[in-house]
Amino acid sequence: MAGGSTTRSATPAATPLTTADGAPVEVRRSARRRRTVAAFWENGTAVVAIPASFSRAQEREWVHRMLEKLRLQGERGTRGAGRRRPRNDADLAAHAAELSAKYFGGRAVPSSVRWVGNQNSRWGSATPSDGTIRLSDKLQPMPQWVIDYVLLHELAHLLVAGHNAAFWRLLEAYPDTARAKAFLEGVSFATSRGLTPAGDDDVDVDSESPGWN
Repeated sequence: MAGGSTTRSATPAATPLTTADGAPVEVRRSARRRRTVAAFWENGTAVVAIPASFSRAQEREWVHRMLEKLRLQGERGTRGAGRRRPRNDADLAAHAAELSAKYFGGRAVPSSVRWVGNQNSRWGSATPSDGTIRLSDKLQPMPQWVIDYVLLHELAHLLVAGHNAAFWRLLEAYPDTARAKAFLEGVSFATSRGLTPAGDDDVDVDSESPGWN
């Protein structure tokens, strides 16, 4: 080559990972993980947590599997109520309207529904006098059926202020009420003792091996 110089073509930047509906995807490798893979939502990003020892081929396979798992959770987690996971305040308000229509006949009509980061001792809160609802952003990584329970709980407070029999009768319509209450109690118990419980989305690699040795 002229002048003895060589040229090297620039390596194209990797295309950012996204879900089927365009949400960003982050892959987190953890040395603490040995046998499990998990997927969850965090501030609008689909996070896939994998063991640090995974090869690139294993990473690709498990990211594909876990994103599909998240997609199915969004479609089936509330038995058909709301197919898009609420990632921002606008999504959350729209989803609240869907849940109110499905379970309360549309009678609970909030003036606003939003994620907040300043609720350290409660999962959600409602102010019946002005119709506002706030959900703790600590719920965002949790299964959708848990988020829906908290949202329905606060919607019910717009109709019945206290936790009396009439209030709990409203929530009987939601099939995952008891399950979600138990889930949140378990999270609170573990958090109060400094534990890190495995989420519902953790998958044991050994039990669902795609075929690697």
